[in-house]
Amino acid sequence: MCGRVKLGLSHRELDSRLIACHGHAMANLQVKHVPDTLHQRLRRYAQRHKCTLSDIVLSAIEHELARREWHERLAERPVTDLGDSASSLLAEERQERRQDLA
Repeated sequence: MCGRVKLGLSHRELDSRLIACHGHAMANLQVKHVPDTLHQRLRRYAQRHKCTLSDIVLSAIEHELARREWHERLAERPVTDLGDSASSLLAEERQERRQDLA
């Protein structure tokens, strides 16, 4: 569940306090040409989960980026030669299990 604390501050006051605390402001990202159906789905999802649209979109971007980075790291790993195909090793294990259970 996403939640925001009400501070009673305007966006400008909050921005200036964040800059004072962290020495820099966060970047903004604008997404153009979002299909209306996707926008509506995102808004409904955010409402159901009591989050802002920004929370949902940032979470989705972070998740997708992590997934792509994982795939890149996986592609860089050397190929492991098992000697036999994974399917034949699995079939062999299943056959042994059937024999053990019989």
